Amino acid sequence: MANDFIDYRDIFLNDRPMMDTRAPIEFLKGAFPGVVNLPLMTDSERQRVGTCYKQQGQQAAIVLGHQLVSGETKAQRIQAWAEFARRHPDGLLYCFRGGLRSQIVQQWLKDEAGVEYPRVGGGYKAMRTFLLETVEQAASQCDLVLLGGMTGTGKTDVLAQLDNSLDLEGHANHRGSSFGKRATGQPSNIDFENRLAVDVLKKRAAGIEQFVLEDENRMIGSCALPLPLFQRMQQVPMVWLEDSVERRVERILRDYVVNLCAEFVAVRGEEGFSLFAERLLASLDNIRKRLGGDRHRRLMDILEAALAEQARSGAVDLHRDWIEGLLREYYDPMYVYQREKKNLRIEFSGEQPAVLAYLRERAARRAP
Repeated sequence: MANDFIDYRDIFLNDRPMMDTRAPIEFLKGAFPGVVNLPLMTDSERQRVGTCYKQQGQQAAIVLGHQLVSGETKAQRIQAWAEFARRHPDGLLYCFRGGLRSQIVQQWLKDEAGVEYPRVGGGYKAMRTFLLETVEQAASQCDLVLLGGMTGTGKTDVLAQLDNSLDLEGHANHRGSSFGKRATGQPSNIDFENRLAVDVLKKRAAGIEQFVLEDENRMIGSCALPLPLFQRMQQVPMVWLEDSVERRVERILRDYVVNLCAEFVAVRGEEGFSLFAERLLASLDNIRKRLGGDRHRRLMDILEAALAEQARSGAVDLHRDWIEGLLREYYDPMYVYQREKKNLRIEFSGEQPAVLAYLRERAARRAP
């Protein structure tokens, strides 16, 4: 159609408002940042139409669809679409492939609400393909450098101070370790990939062609890094962030105890502290086999005592003991081994000020 919009780059660079007319179940599996779901059909209606299509063909399915979405139901949905269109005159609508559903919504809007509204040519599928290709192209075309370092050295703090960083853990809403779950859940894997791709697209449009990323496993909680990006990350240079055990303990105390507890209380109210305590205890249990029974029990006793004191008085001092024990006995030996394997890729190491200065100078040196 003449008013199909296919400039996907423009859509995501300019945060064009969009209404997704797919069924709620499709939307929940994955969508784009900021998009509103205003479906043509509910999940059950879509299922009935799909069954009819398989058994009796397209025309019978279209007839059933019009029967299901008629009268007051149809009027309410058209009203919601029209309100969105009037609030967002620069917006767009789409369905899965830019086919029948978005065409029907577009036609009903025009005929019954007097609103002409453009739809996205190719729909969700075409935009999703564009975003996946955006990440794949960046992985092959851009200069990447990984930021590594032991647990608690403040890698996320460094990334937050760089204009050319990609915060993978931020997009995944997870801190990346066994203790990394947040009070709010993770996005679906598709949503994670879409957020990352939009971030890459906007930064490349701003002229950034070198990216600093944290050295991550393929999985960040339940979110998987796009394979082309992860594969490239295994080959690129690294910068190693160092810090004292004492400062690392304080940073972990801040992030995983003080801030995480506050996050749970803010999100869950009165039950927030108990849910925070359960989360910490479960996180330690998750690495029970790797710790060994005796060490796990010893650290668990310390953690339980620290949580009891925190619940009683609000003091968090006792948490330092299990944090330091976990660093010295579990995380540090693991990171020493990993560093030895990656030693040939490390081009610089130092504490935060030196690493920040080096990464900024490196970006300036390689700027076009």
